[in-house]
Amino acid sequence: MIKIEHLSKTYTSRKGNVIALEDISLEIAQGAIYGIIGLSGAGKSTLVRCLNRLEEPTSGSISIEGQVITKLPGKELREARQTIGMIFQHFYLLQSRTVAENIAFPLEIAGYKKADIDKRVKELLPLVGLEEKADVYPSQLSGGQKQRVGIARALATQPKVLLCDEATSALDPQTTLSILDLLRDINQSFGLTIIMITHEMKVIKEICTDIAVIHESKIVEHGPVEDVFIQPQSAIAKEFISSVFPNELPADLLRELSTHAGSEIVRIHFLGSRASDPIIADLMKDCEVRANILYGSIDHLRSTLFGTLTLELQGSQEQLTKAHNYLSERGLKVEVIQNGI
Repeated sequence: MIKIEHLSKTYTSRKGNVIALEDISLEIAQGAIYGIIGLSGAGKSTLVRCLNRLEEPTSGSISIEGQVITKLPGKELREARQTIGMIFQHFYLLQSRTVAENIAFPLEIAGYKKADIDKRVKELLPLVGLEEKADVYPSQLSGGQKQRVGIARALATQPKVLLCDEATSALDPQTTLSILDLLRDINQSFGLTIIMITHEMKVIKEICTDIAVIHESKIVEHGPVEDVFIQPQSAIAKEFISSVFPNELPADLLRELSTHAGSEIVRIHFLGSRASDPIIADLMKDCEVRANILYGSIDHLRSTLFGTLTLELQGSQEQLTKAHNYLSERGLKVEVIQNGI
């Protein structure tokens, strides 16, 4: 487990102090794929760089599997960093070294014997799909291949934690999916804890088990991905979610619907098998309401179906109350957007 307690980071400049992180507390379970999302400048990259002390926190503590990273002196910190791999947006490969030599580099720094280095590199090349690229230089690789080298290099010392700082931001959408698939496979095969720093909700949607939303240097909400997607608490989380699940109705349509007597606009969220259930047909039959479908979508969170449906429900107050109860009893989240009664 990774435990972050009351972590703060303040930079000093000529214009005064700049708060990059303010009182951050999080717990990240072993084996999780934990997404930390925020706008540019929110503090997410500073946070991830504090985890291996590439940035020194101003206050607070970080422990990884019981070892307090923030208290380690130089030699012990260097040893601890071997258990924390990191991949970056811009790869940072050594241009004068081949793929195999780039992967070998952290093992050389750590003092491994040449035979052990060669063995480990040969294990990693097929893992990241680069068996045929061992003797190729970075300038001859695509962006996705460069990031695969970066992943192999980060895994070389067999870390317990993998930090990914905007690891897919420089890649095209198809390559991004292939890299996320690789990271998912690594997580499942080795039980590696992965922390994904990103400003793209589609990355969170594809791979993460948990999410923390950072805004203006503070964590504004966190929890399992499904919980945050179904019931976001903060305005910034709602904004991020709408970028992958757009569900806003045009203002002129809402104005027109507001004139309908005895109706309300609701948004229903589905998760898992409920996304394929005949909920609306049963709702109209059992509750005797009329349902006008205004918007709907079905996608997925990792491998779980996730859907939203925006409806105009028409009926008496008693019928609408019965409809709400019907939906709630089936474990569906109902959000009232507009009430015309």
